[in-house]
Amino acid sequence: MRIKVRDALAAESPLGGITVSGWVRTRRDAKGFSFVEINDGSCLRNLQAVVDHAVPGAEALGTVLTGASVSVDGELVPSPAKGQRWELRVSAFRLVGEADATFPLQKKGHTAEFLRTIPHLRARTNRIASSLRLRSRLAMAVHEFFQARGFAYVHTPVITVSDCEGAGELFRVTTLDPAAPPKSPDGSVDWAADFFARQAFLTVSGQLEAETLACALGDVYTFGPTFRAENSQTSRHASEFWMIEPEMAFCDLAGDMDCAESLVKHLVRAALECCPEELEFFNAYVDKGLLERLRLVADRPFTRITYGEAVDLLLASGRPFEHPVKWGENLQSEHERWLTEERFGGPVTVCDYPAAAKPFYMRQNDDDRTVAAMDVLVPGVGEIVGGSQREERPERLEAAMRAHGLDLEAYRWYLDLRRYGTVPHAGFGLGFERLLMFVTGEGNIRDVTAYPRTPGHA
Repeated sequence: MRIKVRDALAAESPLGGITVSGWVRTRRDAKGFSFVEINDGSCLRNLQAVVDHAVPGAEALGTVLTGASVSVDGELVPSPAKGQRWELRVSAFRLVGEADATFPLQKKGHTAEFLRTIPHLRARTNRIASSLRLRSRLAMAVHEFFQARGFAYVHTPVITVSDCEGAGELFRVTTLDPAAPPKSPDGSVDWAADFFARQAFLTVSGQLEAETLACALGDVYTFGPTFRAENSQTSRHASEFWMIEPEMAFCDLAGDMDCAESLVKHLVRAALECCPEELEFFNAYVDKGLLERLRLVADRPFTRITYGEAVDLLLASGRPFEHPVKWGENLQSEHERWLTEERFGGPVTVCDYPAAAKPFYMRQNDDDRTVAAMDVLVPGVGEIVGGSQREERPERLEAAMRAHGLDLEAYRWYLDLRRYGTVPHAGFGLGFERLLMFVTGEGNIRDVTAYPRTPGHA
């Protein structure tokens, strides 16, 4: 019976006749037997296998180096060694796949920068494997949260003709030959000859399509990959990332903020309850204040302030920020971190942003200067959630779209939502990698995804 290392280490009593398979972390030889540390990726800890040199297959031990894959049969027995409860007394040893001395992950510390050069192997390290196990568990927690609240899980298109954010940073999808595309009479590219008969792109957000589904199903959420062709090499940006995007009919900004706060708390609690070993690892080796910060977020209500109040606090702080604070412009990461880490000592939700700094779809407030937008800020990261009440009034939405230079005919389907049974509705986007950076304490988005896509790296 093959069992995972995780299950073997969690056993309540000795087990006989079991098989454990995995990769060798270390091998130590003694007179007549060897100690082989095996890890199969199921948990942070290794299982020590004690291999008598007389058992079948033991003759292969001489070629077993770090990184090799093995499969061992034996009996799980109490370990006399300090710090471990069980060990495997081996009755048969099999070398499945050799690894030579050039295997780059030897028993020593490796920098995050070095590990990024070997993405195909770095998941075998404690750091990346722990991050990926957390990612797996929190992805499930996303679905648990929304399913328990009656949301429908919907799949919005990855290929789209709409630019939700209006920033123009999209990857084009085309079947045309870039060296010799068909031309229109005026010399421009004839996109009508392309596969979709118009320009198409990889989505930057599933929001607009999710709004149409919320106006039929009530509460929906989409959770999938999004893409942005922003030529940024910062530690917080990637070209491919996953977004959690709920849309809720008959919901205003207050309900939107309530949902966002509840989701963040739920995900942090899921990490604390389900992945304690991984969090202890990150707290010890990556960010020594991590656990304290996570417990703070899980237990404390989020502070809520307006954008105007945030600007006033920042200006009154006397801090020489690298980016000057100015009303009408988006808050920078250093501003967000000052609010969460120094001013309030916990998560902060900022609402009612200047209209000029936000996309066309956000509901305009009565002051004609701000929109019903909100960002959730957390210590150590800054913004983790961005959302708004959506503009449900057709004349206001059309005016905003014209002001942003959008082609109304191309968004006619979106305007139809405001013509046929319009309702107040709201939603937000939570960047999954940003959440993982917060939960792990990692400072670079490249270290919380298996294969990061950034400018110049695919």
